[in-house]
Amino acid sequence: MFKKILVANRGEIALRIMRACHEMGIRTVAVHSEADTESLHVRFADEAVCVGSNSPGDSYLNVDRIISAAEITGADALHPGYGFLAENAEFAEVCESCDLTWIGPAPETISRMGNKSLAKETMRDAGIPVIPGSEGAVADEETALEIAGKMGYPVMIKASSGGGGKGMRIARDAGELTGNLLIARAEAETSFGDPTVYLEKYLPNPRHIEVQLIGDTHGNVVHLGERDCSVQRRHQKLIEESPCTSLSKKLRDAIHETAVRGAQAMEYHSAGTMEFLVQNDEFYFMEMNTRIQVEHPVSEMVTGRDLIKEMISVAAGERLSFAQKQIRFTGHAIECRVNAEDPAQSFMPSPGTIDFIHLPGGAGVRVDSHVYQGYKISPYYDSMIAKVICHGIDREEAINRMIRALDECVVDGVANTISFQRAILAEPQFVSGAISTRYLESFDWNGETLERLASAEEDQEAAG
Repeated sequence: MFKKILVANRGEIALRIMRACHEMGIRTVAVHSEADTESLHVRFADEAVCVGSNSPGDSYLNVDRIISAAEITGADALHPGYGFLAENAEFAEVCESCDLTWIGPAPETISRMGNKSLAKETMRDAGIPVIPGSEGAVADEETALEIAGKMGYPVMIKASSGGGGKGMRIARDAGELTGNLLIARAEAETSFGDPTVYLEKYLPNPRHIEVQLIGDTHGNVVHLGERDCSVQRRHQKLIEESPCTSLSKKLRDAIHETAVRGAQAMEYHSAGTMEFLVQNDEFYFMEMNTRIQVEHPVSEMVTGRDLIKEMISVAAGERLSFAQKQIRFTGHAIECRVNAEDPAQSFMPSPGTIDFIHLPGGAGVRVDSHVYQGYKISPYYDSMIAKVICHGIDREEAINRMIRALDECVVDGVANTISFQRAILAEPQFVSGAISTRYLESFDWNGETLERLASAEEDQEAAG
């Protein structure tokens, strides 16, 4: 087993990884920017190295400085977390060339799955159902128009190296396709350094279902169930839950089996997530995330398994500590992301100082956070304040527990999304489970909407 692991990340995920390391008796190294000198991941690491100024490019994305930090501290492995360099195949290769074990899948797997069009080809070859679309990257406008004409509109333009909704546009006719193709390419070039895009059929009202996978280097792959990530805004996930209430047993089993088979086909090891769109009892492969996900605690809550510890053990060459038949799914879990954003102002980021914070607790409540009173939300990084995860014996109890937890959550000093999350949890359509990736489009999320939903809930409580 490793003696010292460098965590190439920041915030709550850095703390999450360090907790697992310390429970396993492994020392940790934090890297940080000048802006994060007082951060908790720096304070709780065994060692810390400043790797640059505030800009991510000068610090958390600076490969040379991170590798140097590993060398001078004697780290023998590196965990990238999520975001930043977590899905950078070249960085993984550099780590391995420097005798630094990469806690993640093989670099070639990251590269293959990181290119969305190539990932679809790989899954298609493995017999996995994929969304109808172009066979690969679209070379020019003429080709795009020809493919879209055969598929039928609407179509989705997606960046080959994309993620997080960037480089993604919907085209409902040939005119929109021509204009949006240029926009998507430009955005993809700016965001990912790769202007290539591909086309796929646009599904009007799907659910976004992802399957949590983990494999080892001995050929074992298991799943830890699915998560429903359909509550999204501009293709960004906001609330995640497990299990998905709309899947029949037959469809759920088919999705799980397909995800495991796809991972086995590529000899996948480490944690990863295979994502599907589900509509009318049919499902299609969308993409694979070759890293741990923000919402991984949801799966941990319903299975009682520690995914970070398992990633570390697998990277050290050990077999998975459990087989598929040993995984037990219990109850229902929901995660809400509390961000420093203003829902009443189109979710504008709200950097600033946390004047006061109280995070919830109690039975069935987990909070992953790196924020404290006096903490400064930086404009340079993600605006997440906390992830609140609640577990209940069923979905109703999980929702009620989350509402209670958010009512206890107090964040003063910056605008935040607590009221927004609270409003969704009490909204009748969400409570009924009748949601899709377009669910939030039916609301104009501003201050008046939040007040209206809150008033409706109060009226309902008074009547009931």
